[in-house]
Amino acid sequence: MPRRSYSPSEAGNVNSAYNISSPNVNEPPGATASETTLLAGQTYFADERIRIPEASHDGFSFKKLWAFTGPGFLMSIAYLDPGNIESDLQSGTVAQYKLLWMLLSATMLGLLMQRLSARLGVVTGLHLAEMCYRKYKKVPRLILWLMIEIAIIGSDMQEVIGTAIAIYLLSGTRIPIYGGVLITIVDTFTFLMFDKYGLRKLEAFFGLLITIMGVTFGYEYVTSKPNGLGVLEGMFIPWCSGCDQRALLQAIGIIGAVIMPHNLYLHSALVKSRDVDRNNKAKVRDANLYFFIETCIALLVSFVINVFVVAVFAHGLFQKTNAEVHKECLKYPSMNATVFPDTGPEANKFVDADLYKGGIFLGCTYGVVAMYVWAVGILAAGQSSTMTGTYAGQFAMEGFLNLQWARWKRVLFTRTIAIVPTFFLAFFSSINDLTSMNDILNAVMSIQLPFAAIPTIAFTSNPQIMGEFVNGLANKVMATLLSLVVICINTYTVIATVKEFSLHWLSLTGIGVLGVCYLLFCVYLVVHMSISMGSTRLLQYDLVRKYVIGTSQDANLGVSPISYSSSDSELRNPAFIVGKSDVIS
Repeated sequence: MPRRSYSPSEAGNVNSAYNISSPNVNEPPGATASETTLLAGQTYFADERIRIPEASHDGFSFKKLWAFTGPGFLMSIAYLDPGNIESDLQSGTVAQYKLLWMLLSATMLGLLMQRLSARLGVVTGLHLAEMCYRKYKKVPRLILWLMIEIAIIGSDMQEVIGTAIAIYLLSGTRIPIYGGVLITIVDTFTFLMFDKYGLRKLEAFFGLLITIMGVTFGYEYVTSKPNGLGVLEGMFIPWCSGCDQRALLQAIGIIGAVIMPHNLYLHSALVKSRDVDRNNKAKVRDANLYFFIETCIALLVSFVINVFVVAVFAHGLFQKTNAEVHKECLKYPSMNATVFPDTGPEANKFVDADLYKGGIFLGCTYGVVAMYVWAVGILAAGQSSTMTGTYAGQFAMEGFLNLQWARWKRVLFTRTIAIVPTFFLAFFSSINDLTSMNDILNAVMSIQLPFAAIPTIAFTSNPQIMGEFVNGLANKVMATLLSLVVICINTYTVIATVKEFSLHWLSLTGIGVLGVCYLLFCVYLVVHMSISMGSTRLLQYDLVRKYVIGTSQDANLGVSPISYSSSDSELRNPAFIVGKSDVIS
């Protein structure tokens, strides 16, 4: 039977129970579009899905775990990008081991949100951006898309900067920073061709890059021999005695660096690469379990690598002055000792570390090999995170806008926006100006986080969408508290940053207006989330029903919940579809 085509407006009413992983489901003519109709051929795994083997026994199966292994490690790359690495070394430099508990807490909160994101993709067959397309009205949906694009571009700038610095170090400063920026354009296109050789080979390549990071940063850890007891105390004692304002801002920056907003969109899409029968609740439950185990392993690996970086610089640069490090660099004439002034007012100030200075410090302290090993690790971090960022952007664009772009166009679009300002900054200013952007970009990540976290919580707490896999009370409470904490932290960060500058009243007014708009949009998302969680009392207000509710299903939340993970028998029943779904007329 020939398939009917649908317009974007019609596609907004698609019930995701018709998904690409359930080929046996018959679509009644004239009913609703399926995921196959709407999304076939869009994602990089559209033509290849990993089949899940049947276990020969009940209980846990390593064979199954291996089949599900891949998406979590691709997702975990965002926890290891150059922005995170720089945040790690600054954390160790500013507060020694005292902020490791914050890194652990942020990683655990990230695990909670990534679990919800993966469950959304597994249960519904739709990723987060596709669900936003269906459940939000046009204006808030477009605002969400713009915010996520800003987050992706900000992350991309960090990756470009990190890659360029790595190339600068590896070339012995022969390739200037702006040259490294240009090289990242070519190598990103080159590496993205790996997925032409198959999904498993692509995942293996990412595994290789993570291994390179683990080996290189682990080498630095073993070479520097930090205080193991201090590392454990910093990890499990949630306190920061003697910490100043710099340490507080660094602690806040860790949240923005670790929990990436676009990563939630990415993970919910990556899990669709496994062939899960969503009409079989046992299979869905299995998939949720194995994806969660894989995510735990992947984030544990990323956390250990992050700890390596924090500990190395906590041991070597905490309360070290520029003059002290400069003296160490004199032992190696090839090292650029001038980045650590030994004269003037900067000589007796504590080192303000960044990726470049971190590499020079390692070379001066532990030998030239340590610097090159560091640069290789940063290069692996930059390249891997660039590729996953590109995929995240592709998923966001096709989900929010129902728009298909060739990958090279998507790469060119985001790379141009990220590289043009970075290139001019690298060309007309010093490397210090380039690396100092990291704090600003981390703040941008943190500000965008509610625009990924709140929709994730809303959809996974909605019984219409998740059916029996809807969030329990504990998940709802923890995830909601996380969102509120992030919004409060963002408000504090903006106020603290504004106070540092003597701004004109017009600038202050503009910032104030933007801040009010930000908070109002967060309130809008929270109201929508509350309705998804079952607060049907809000539906008695005409304003809410007119401007917040996206579909008629939302309005009937408290009356007849409709599960996106409905059973096969229900899907075959036209009465179920006509009576319970948004019918395309």
